Amino acid sequence: MIPEKAKKVFSGVIFDVYQWEQEMYDGSVEIFEKLDRPDTVEIIMTTPEGKLLIQRQQQPDHDEWFLCVSGGRMDKGEKPIESAKREMLEETGCTSDDWELLDTYCGSSKINWDLYVYVARNCKRILEQELDVGERIELMEVTFDEFIQMVDSKQINRIAESIREWCIRASYDKTKYNELKQKIYGG
Repeated sequence: MIPEKAKKVFSGVIFDVYQWEQEMYDGSVEIFEKLDRPDTVEIIMTTPEGKLLIQRQQQPDHDEWFLCVSGGRMDKGEKPIESAKREMLEETGCTSDDWELLDTYCGSSKINWDLYVYVARNCKRILEQELDVGERIELMEVTFDEFIQMVDSKQINRIAESIREWCIRASYDKTKYNELKQKIYGG
């Protein structure tokens, strides 16, 4: 959290910067700083056939295409599950009646930002994609084993660290492999 005594010193499009005076253990005072940004969601999507849907995506500030799962920023006042459903529908045209929160992840003590990771099972395409002008997204179906390998090898390089850790463990430990499969496909 950002301390109440902090002052906003910069307002950006995504990031706001807050600073405050912090007393140190020797009695001296230093300026501390923290970023604030909207929370985000990521969605691991499964198809009725048991495949996982990932994205091949390009954005205007990157020359190269990259692989990722569906997701994005939460709108102000939006609940995480609402954001996940909206982002998935916009980016893929898919819906699901089977959602589960897998993890909530905060990656840094210096950034006020939570990442909610969901699984959406048995996704069905009902609409065409409604992409932002800053997105190019192609959908790809991969097997569970391909997904683990692509995350472990960083081919899928934009994914919550907790999911990366689960996939790395699943690559080397059959028990962890089965646990991850159960998390994604349910039971």
